[in-house]
Amino acid sequence: MFRSTLLVLAVASLLMGCQHKDARLSGNPVIPGWYADPELVIFDNQYWIYPTHSGDQTTADPAAQFSPVQQKMRAEKGVYPPFLTQTFFDAFSSPDSVNWTKHHKVLEVKNIPWAAYALWAPSMVAANGKYYFFFSANNILNNSQLGGIGVAISDKPEGPFIDALGKPLIGKIHNGAQPIDQFVFRDDDGQYYIYYGGWGHCNIARLSADLLSIIPFDDGELYKEITPEHYVEGSFVIKRNGKYYFMWSEGDWTGSEYSVAYAIGDSPVGPFKRIGKILQQDLTIAKGAGHHSLLKLPGTEEWYIAYHRRPLDSNEGNHREVSIDRLYFDKQGFIAPVKMTNEGISARPIVVKN
Repeated sequence: MFRSTLLVLAVASLLMGCQHKDARLSGNPVIPGWYADPELVIFDNQYWIYPTHSGDQTTADPAAQFSPVQQKMRAEKGVYPPFLTQTFFDAFSSPDSVNWTKHHKVLEVKNIPWAAYALWAPSMVAANGKYYFFFSANNILNNSQLGGIGVAISDKPEGPFIDALGKPLIGKIHNGAQPIDQFVFRDDDGQYYIYYGGWGHCNIARLSADLLSIIPFDDGELYKEITPEHYVEGSFVIKRNGKYYFMWSEGDWTGSEYSVAYAIGDSPVGPFKRIGKILQQDLTIAKGAGHHSLLKLPGTEEWYIAYHRRPLDSNEGNHREVSIDRLYFDKQGFIAPVKMTNEGISARPIVVKN
């Protein structure tokens, strides 16, 4: 009898512990430190966040390693924080969306021979038995400069990632779009597209099956401009119920007007007509919210938005923090305005079904 009672109490305690664990909240910011532009994905039954490093960047990373070519590029750029100090990416993994492990320097400038500064805006893809890390580098301002959008590859989601091409995947300005802020989207037919662009212009291009080159559309065009009204940067795309939701950031990235808007189209190339904003600052929570990604929990209709925002007590543009909140669609398929929180989201372990 005594043993039976103990067993019942032990099982009850275990169940209560599990219930308590499921009810825990991530809190926002969801990871410590100054980070921005988060790409939230699921790899190997774990959540992953790949952000831009956005710290107090007044001095160079003492551990950074530069080739003579990279040193020359840095010297020509001159001293302009944060670009000369933004030379690596960290990543974070979690089994439950609440407890996160930091993976330091999963991609470093020393493994990108054509880049020397300004690494930002990851976009991640698992394909062909590999992990592909798309990134922006060098912040080029004209077509005589070396830089643009690159791609690195690893056998593991935690890296290390190594530059795949020895040159940018997209290294020129097309249709007025600075080659930055890329997002790679896989359509239902298996075709991969890359959306990208700054300076108020957005392009779409098709990727080859190995994700390492740009291939033409059926009409022979390589880069199609699909810029919607008020677009600035930070492309992101999902497909839901046969519709393409094209999303982007508006406003200046250091300003209070930084926000996320979206449009809906019937094809990956649009046309896309702006519907409205879904994420913007809340002066009871945080300032300047933008540059986001979305994640749908497998087997559910639960959607989450990862984004960066600036704390109320800081006016420093690089003081950006990564947060995650719920995102909802209404019955007509439109996106409801996102409510930013300090609480974050509940623990959601990924259930693997056999």
